[in-house]
Amino acid sequence: MKILILCTGNSCRSQMAHGFLQSFDPSLTVRSAGTEASGKLNPKAVEVMKEIGIDISHHTSDSVDLHLGEEWDYVITVCGGANEACPAFTGKVKHRLHMGFDDPSHAAGTGEFIHSEFIRVRDEIKDRFLRFYKDELIRG
Repeated sequence: MKILILCTGNSCRSQMAHGFLQSFDPSLTVRSAGTEASGKLNPKAVEVMKEIGIDISHHTSDSVDLHLGEEWDYVITVCGGANEACPAFTGKVKHRLHMGFDDPSHAAGTGEFIHSEFIRVRDEIKDRFLRFYKDELIRG
């Protein structure tokens, strides 16, 4: 099973989703990519994932162009707000899904508030991708 998770910057939400899916089932082939890949991971995303025992620090922020020639069982977009354009994937895909999440890297305020936003979004991603895993991939 090959799953590609797409976002714009590929530094935060798509990376967390990638980490969760891989933790649910290491036999899955999971990649994440961005239409405007930042080239680096958001350190706060790495931090909040590490807090729950998932290390994504070795992930890379890659351009979607690297994956256009491949076939995918699922391509899942994770961009959220109305002001955010979700990337379109033009490659060979069996199933396209959208699961929108707020971008915690846009949170402003105290360090404590920003950290809580990363935790909130992380937990929303975990819940939604666990449901996807159980409903689509196990029962599929």
